[in-house]
Amino acid sequence: MPTQENMRLNYKRTLLIGLGFFASSLLWSIYNSFVPLILQDFITSTTTVGLIMTIDNVFGVIFQPYFGAKSDRTHNRLGRRMPYVLIGAPICAVLFAFIPHLKYLWLLMLVVIIFNFVMSIWRAPMIALMPDLTPDPLRSKANGLINLMGGIASIIAFLVGGRIAHAYGRGAIFLMGSIIMLIAVVILFLTIKENKLNPRLVEKARVAAENQSGIEDKEQPAKGLGFGLEGFNKLSKASKRSLFFLLLAIFFWFAAYNAVETFFTSYATTVLGQSEGQAAILLSFFSVAFVVFALPSGILAEKIGRRRTILMGLIGLVLVFIPLMFLENLWSIRILLLLGGLFWACININSLPMVLEMAGEDELGTFTGYYYFFSFSASIVSPILFGFVRDMSGSFRSLFVYAPIAFALALLAILQVTHFNRSDQENEVE
Repeated sequence: MPTQENMRLNYKRTLLIGLGFFASSLLWSIYNSFVPLILQDFITSTTTVGLIMTIDNVFGVIFQPYFGAKSDRTHNRLGRRMPYVLIGAPICAVLFAFIPHLKYLWLLMLVVIIFNFVMSIWRAPMIALMPDLTPDPLRSKANGLINLMGGIASIIAFLVGGRIAHAYGRGAIFLMGSIIMLIAVVILFLTIKENKLNPRLVEKARVAAENQSGIEDKEQPAKGLGFGLEGFNKLSKASKRSLFFLLLAIFFWFAAYNAVETFFTSYATTVLGQSEGQAAILLSFFSVAFVVFALPSGILAEKIGRRRTILMGLIGLVLVFIPLMFLENLWSIRILLLLGGLFWACININSLPMVLEMAGEDELGTFTGYYYFFSFSASIVSPILFGFVRDMSGSFRSLFVYAPIAFALALLAILQVTHFNRSDQENEVE
């Protein structure tokens, strides 16, 4: 077993694993930026649009923890995570291409619901693939590299996609996302052989094949609905408290981020007078900075710790978003968005690895499910809540009151975290 000092991150493998995250990030960036605009063709109430935009997050809360825990018990010749990706991602790619072409609200809603259900099946297993194949001390750096790919996907969605949408209409950018998704999944399947890269899984896959027991490991029966609360119950009292406040912080900072991601294009078109494509391009400044600092933020966390890096990011975002309420100068807004993307990288890159520090090797999908339960819960509450705030205030400028308050609440929560990793828990005296 290599020591922390001589371990080296396998950059090529990490980049290949990150293709799944790249593709899903591309689709979500397009979805969150353009679907509200599509819905506004049918619906005038911002609150109602925000409510509809929570459908994907409701499914994420319900199904992602379930399928994350279920993938921990899955063993077949393709691995325990890959079967979910190979089934779910192509279906999503096909459905995604239809969204901007639907002329009836009921049909649009049907496709959106099916699309988001299938996305919730494979997202948590796909994310758990990285920690499966990466030692804990290297996960912040690996997560930084993977999120760099996600940031590149957002740049493609906002910058390249924004120009495509401006020139050729919404349908072109959705088709672009579908094609890239299919290409990414093919490359992932051909290059990442999960069982071979994780020798612990080889014997379980062989036994499962011989017994023709399907994809679920019978030695690890599901409990309840498979949500995986037994992982939380194994923690010590102090670790449970730390995990609770960490997940609460995740809830608040994703509440802030989701509101900005969902409604910034609406703010830019109504307050700043930008076209839809120009609004997406403006938001790309945030994504560019995130990409640039994704890997450095993981390296920084190795030096000063994940918690300190997250604290620095939260303080920075509070200070960045408050001035945006008063500004209309585009260059000033671009500079602040660049700073915001940098600080967001400090938070986003290190939050999942911090949660996974508490997980055992056979609980990574389960704890990934915890992470997504709270992040997607925020994404359910936030569009509705901000939609109400905007309807009451009458202006999208209120976005930059709402977001700093949510980031400040996350800051208060993370200050309560005194984190224990798995080895600490075993030696801890309650």
